[in-house]
Amino acid sequence: MSAAPGDPVPFDPVRVDVVRAVAGPSWGPVEVAGSTGSTNADLVARCAERDCVGAVLVAEEQFDGRGRQGRRWESVPGTHLAMSMVVDARDAAAAGALGWIPLLTGVAVVSAIAEVTGVTSTVKWPNDVLVDGLKVSGVLAELAHGPQSAGGGRSVVVGIGVNTGLSAEALPVPTATSLNLVTGTPVDRSRLAGAILASMARELSRWPHDLGALAEDYRRVCGTLGTRVRVDLPQAQVLTGTATDVDETGRIVITPESGGPVVAVNAGDVTHLRPLA
Repeated sequence: MSAAPGDPVPFDPVRVDVVRAVAGPSWGPVEVAGSTGSTNADLVARCAERDCVGAVLVAEEQFDGRGRQGRRWESVPGTHLAMSMVVDARDAAAAGALGWIPLLTGVAVVSAIAEVTGVTSTVKWPNDVLVDGLKVSGVLAELAHGPQSAGGGRSVVVGIGVNTGLSAEALPVPTATSLNLVTGTPVDRSRLAGAILASMARELSRWPHDLGALAEDYRRVCGTLGTRVRVDLPQAQVLTGTATDVDETGRIVITPESGGPVVAVNAGDVTHLRPLA
């Protein structure tokens, strides 16, 4: 039966049993919320009250989602996968190790998309996931602390948003795409959520003790390497050059067009540019 004008578009809800079956045993409780402001904000708040390491929260609708640098976004039911998870960070003493969490998440999303849909994607440094140069997924990692009564244990809440069912007309910006537009078929969001969690577990099994291996994984899927880029740095500075490497702290290494030594950047907005004629 077709939906009447004004009726919500039907969709298959995310199923906890499928998510857990695909994800494997590495994660704790998986919850699917009908609607929430932000899955990241929800889990950060929970971490402040109790130990939530391993918890996973998926939202069918997210109306106050947050991206990098405070950008906000909404997820219409059935058109996105919006999820967050809590990673134990008590053993990550070095700031460089913490900085790897959003990057390894990008690697995990690339792997999961390929596994579930067969679509090849790449990471634009630091953690945007692109298909044919168009953004299909974003990542936001936030530090969280447990209750002081329990020692204030440190964790990282990792939020992931994947465009799975948007029409071309509903894309938020011209530089975005959706997996269904690429494949021409609906995406099983339950399988995709589980595959992301399984891929995350594999990457985290080498974190924080083997950052060199994580860097190798990242370099293999990073579409920014070898590309001419513009990096908008803090304090309104701009760096233009060629991205040549990602070091073991996760910084992007740029050879400036203006000459001089290479520059390792740990924070900034990257734009891929056309090669010079």
